[in-house]
Amino acid sequence: MAGGLDDIDRRILAELGRDGRMPIRQLAETLHISRANAYARVQRLRDTNVIKGFRAEVDHVAAGMGTSAYVTVNLRQAEWRAVGERLRALPGVVHIALVGGDFDVIMLVRARDNTDLRRLVLDEIQGMPGVVNTRTLLVFEEFEPPPAASWAES
Repeated sequence: MAGGLDDIDRRILAELGRDGRMPIRQLAETLHISRANAYARVQRLRDTNVIKGFRAEVDHVAAGMGTSAYVTVNLRQAEWRAVGERLRALPGVVHIALVGGDFDVIMLVRARDNTDLRRLVLDEIQGMPGVVNTRTLLVFEEFEPPPAASWAES
């Protein structure tokens, strides 16, 4: 469906990216379309999995997860699926990407503090069968891009 998005669909994605709780009435008014059209379009975007769901934006520091890091992982190639499933099950893992280059996987992880991060990386991840080595890049500060800005410009 991604190729079948028109300007209104992209604007819907941009608006819902900024405020996923926006009422259909307000969405319709913002985009200058009827409520029925807005509702039908959002439903179609959900039915085709363009919109996969709606989530709360959580302040990870306020939620007690004040330490963040990117962890790169090299693994035994034949075991990447099994390792990937084990990594997905770990608490604090926010994002996992299988990549090409100097390492096989990069993950964004959040932990309570450096001690919790050390336990996660050294005990949990490095101790997994199939993991060859890891490298941890501590995050000092994060900057969020404007939500869904690219959808309105496509």
